[in-house]
Amino acid sequence: MSKKKFNKAPLSYQGQLETWKERGLNVADEQRAIRYLSNISYYRLSAYAIPFQKEKDTFNPDVDFNDILSLYIFDRELRLLVLDAIERIEVAVRTKLINHLSMKYGSHWHEDKSIYKAPYFDSNGKKIETFKFIKNYLKKQYKPENWEVFIEHYFNHYDDPKNPPSWMAIELITIGSLSRLYNDLEHNTDKAAIANEFGIHFTVLESWLHALTYCRNICAHHSRFWNRNFQIQPKPAKKTKYPFVSSEFQIINRSFYYIHIMKYFLNVIIPKNSFGIKLTQLFDKYKDIPIQYMGLPTDPKTKEVLNWENENLWKH
Repeated sequence: MSKKKFNKAPLSYQGQLETWKERGLNVADEQRAIRYLSNISYYRLSAYAIPFQKEKDTFNPDVDFNDILSLYIFDRELRLLVLDAIERIEVAVRTKLINHLSMKYGSHWHEDKSIYKAPYFDSNGKKIETFKFIKNYLKKQYKPENWEVFIEHYFNHYDDPKNPPSWMAIELITIGSLSRLYNDLEHNTDKAAIANEFGIHFTVLESWLHALTYCRNICAHHSRFWNRNFQIQPKPAKKTKYPFVSSEFQIINRSFYYIHIMKYFLNVIIPKNSFGIKLTQLFDKYKDIPIQYMGLPTDPKTKEVLNWENENLWKH
């Protein structure tokens, strides 16, 4: 396929708004619209304009600038809800991992090379050395200019062992590093012991942690979450100890499947969590948002979204 030269000229904020108006967008308050364009950007908002165009570059009848803006704000509030959930999940997984490995191998298990898989090459031919990666990462965090209060306390009061115990050290790593550490534990029995606390197989926990890391990065970088085709797809849950959703709701490449996963974890961590309540409140606040694009199945006849709240997962 031959490629063509990019020749689109940059547009002023007024020019950006005129482009949308020419495509049929209603704009009641132009100065307000320009203010948003100057602070959010035309390019970012354009992704939220797509659902309002059955035909490319032509807005559906009666579409208003506020429709695009409301969808953008809805997605922002959804991302904040998702980030809050992932934080709780990350902390819980970290806690269970540290506790299991510390009780079995001692306080400084993270400095024991035998705990980790031997170096290997991934599918792209890249050499993976997780023990070395974690060791080098922590070495940077141990520099005085990077000290957390609890790390400073350790180095000011102890010199044997040289470095802090795992319950301090592993607090310093990111969710991505935590996912990698779990994935590259040498013994599947250790992985299984941690995964059993969540009632899932360890290969599912590996997949879900990897997927939630990807999801967290999307949300932390303020990228679109609600209507997204996810490149990293978590494993479907064939068997779980606790209630999950039925197979028709397991559309693994869309955002709602990630939301189901978050709810599953939260039901284990905080049995009386308010995640479902906050989610329905958000949907009620933005009633016109077509949530089926998030990956919810619809009735083939009526095209109505199937009631996800009736799934056992969401009754807790």
